[in-house]
Formats: sequence, C-alpha cells, structure tokens
Amino acid sequence: MLRRTFEGCDEPVPVSLDTSTGECRFSSLPGDGEGAENEDAAGVWELGKDALVLALADGMGGGPEGGEAAALAMACLDDRLRGRKAGDPLRAPILDAFEAANEALCAGGKGSGTTLVVVEVDAGHFRTYHAGDSGALVVGQRGRVHHATMPHSPTGYAVAAGVLEPDEVHDHADRHYLSNCLGSTELRIEVGPKHALSARDTILLASDGILDNVRRDDLIEEIRKGPLDVAATRVVEAAQAAIEGWGPVVGHADDATLLLYRPGAKSE
Repeated sequence: MLRRTFEGCDEPVPVSLDTSTGECRFSSLPGDGEGAENEDAAGVWELGKDALVLALADGMGGGPEGGEAAALAMACLDDRLRGRKAGDPLRAPILDAFEAANEALCAGGKGSGTTLVVVEVDAGHFRTYHAGDSGALVVGQRGRVHHATMPHSPTGYAVAAGVLEPDEVHDHADRHYLSNCLGSTELRIEVGPKHALSARDTILLASDGILDNVRRDDLIEEIRKGPLDVAATRVVEAAQAAIEGWGPVVGHADDATLLLYRPGAKSE
C-alpha cells in the first residue's frame, strides 16, 4: 500500500501525487498567512491497481488542538486501511476510521474536533463519506456535476432545501456554524451513493477555506478540464484573493486546502 499524508502544510505550489490509477494534486495555504498554524490535513492511499482513497480534514478548536484533531483523523484512516485485506470493500475500514477518530477526540476532553471528507475510488466507481463542511465535488469535462456533498451546517441545509442560493452562503452570517463533526457524541457519517467515474471526470476535495471563498461555478470551470497543476493553482489563488479582500466574494480567513484527482488519461 502506498500512501502520502500532509499535516500543517504551506504548499502554494501544487504537489504531484500521481498514482497508477490517475493524476492527483495537493495544495494548501494557512488562512492567516505564511508561518501561521495550518489546521488542515489530507491523505492519499493507493490500494492496488484499481483502488484509491482520498481524504481531507479541517481541524477545529484553535491552536495546536485543531491541527492535532485533523492529523488524528488521517492516522485513524491510515491504520484502518493498513489493516484491510486486499480485495475487501473499502466501506468498512473507512467508517471504522470515522468512528475511531471520533471516540478518541471525545475521550480526549480538549473540546477539539475536525471535519472529515473521504472519497473512495474502486474499479471505476467512486463513493463519498463526510462529516462537517469540508466537501467533495465530482464534475465531468463539460462541467456537469456528477456528485456534490452537502455541508453539515445551517447554511448547507438551507441550500439543500432551496431556501438559500449557493452564492448567498459566502456572506451569510451563519456560514461559520457546524451541525456535525468528529469530536461530537452525536456524530453522523453521511455516505453517498456509488457512481461511475469516467476517465475525464475530476474529483475535488476541499476545506471551507476553498469552498467559502470560491463560487461553485468558478470551481467547476477551473477544475473540469486542462492540467491539474493549473487548476489547483488557480483555485487556491482565487481563495487567497477573497481572503485578502479583492475577490468576487466576501472573504473568509481560513486554511485553504484541496486535493484534485483525475483518473486514467493525463491532462491535456
């Protein structure tokens, strides 16, 4: 099993994480600028020629506790995936990792927590798992959205119910509130349906430092085709522009982290 994890990073230039199944890029910026504590974490696990797991966590709690919570989520996922027998379904170890990290955070008594979003890619299909407002977006080359996770937040539920438009979330007063996360005795893990994954589809995993600072339509346009290096750079630059106050949306100062994955063929 090949794996790569990132914790507390400052990686404005996309890092290549290419696997035998396709291309992958990672990029992350601390929300308060160079040298600040970055509480996001991410991981990529290659589990044979057809299976891949992507994960991203956004720690909460302030100071080192948030970063430690996100790193714990990656460690639990790594442990459960290492214990998986080759060929076994990925669902059980992924769900076990959510539960193990949640139990450890609740038992720790520090009041820290983390979001966690995981995407499994297996035999030409994908499935999402998440708790919190870090999200996954899967789009086709022509910009069609094949799947998008719903943020577990008051504004996320309002968008799902049709009460808010997606672009109204960026400057909404309640956008910072979470309804679900690891580190809660009421954790709820949302498991998405299994979908086919085409060779030109692109998977995005992102923390709210990306999702709150870049409009959905702009995200889709940037990631749907072309080199992943370019897409990752432009998305992070758009988030940074919003944070610094000169983007098209009201900026939200937070760590901005993404993983991009495209199966099969190399970028154009």
